Amino acid sequence: MMSMRSLCVFAGARPARDSDHTEAARAVARAAAARGLGLVYGGGGGGMMGVLAEAAIEAGVHIVGVAPRFLSDREVLAAGLSELVMVDSMGERKDVMFDRASAFLTLPGGLGTYDELFEVLSGNYLDLIGKPCGVLNVNGYFEPLVAMIDGGVRAGFIGRGARDAMLVDGDAERLVSRLLAAAAPAAPAVSG
Repeated sequence: MMSMRSLCVFAGARPARDSDHTEAARAVARAAAARGLGLVYGGGGGGMMGVLAEAAIEAGVHIVGVAPRFLSDREVLAAGLSELVMVDSMGERKDVMFDRASAFLTLPGGLGTYDELFEVLSGNYLDLIGKPCGVLNVNGYFEPLVAMIDGGVRAGFIGRGARDAMLVDGDAERLVSRLLAAAAPAAPAVSG
C-alpha cells in the first residue's frame, strides 16, 4: 500500500474525438499535482491514458501504471512513469489499482472504463472497497449513464445511497476536491 494519498483514474486506451475530453485528462493531472496526490491508472501510453500519464509526468506527479502482461503486446505502455506494475490478468490489475487508491475518478472512456467504474460502485455497495468514486462528466458524457442509474433507483433495483455515492461533476478541480473530502477520515469523537 502506498503511503501517499493516490487517486485512481479510469480512462480509455483510445484517443478522444472531443478535445475537451483530452483537456479533462490533463486537468486531472494538474489537480493531483496541486494537491500533492499520486495517480494510479492502467499503464497505457496511448489514448486518454497516455494523455493523463504525459500530463502527470510533466507536472511531477508520482504516477503508477498497472498493466497486464498480455496488453503489452496489444498496446503501447507509457514510458517515464514513477512505477510500472506488471500483472497477469485484468482482475489482478484492478485489485492492485483498488488497493493503491484513496479514491477513484472516471474519465470518459469505453467498455474497460465502464467495467472498472461499475466494479468500484458494486464493491462500495457491498462494503468491499469503501472509497469514494466520481465521474468527470465532460460535456455531458456521463449523463446517459447517470440517467440509467437513476432509472434503476426509480425502479427499485438500485438503492438511493448507492447512487448518491457516485459523485458527478463537470469540473476536474472541483471533483478532485470532492473526492478528497469524501476520502478524509472522520474526526475521532471527543468524549466529554
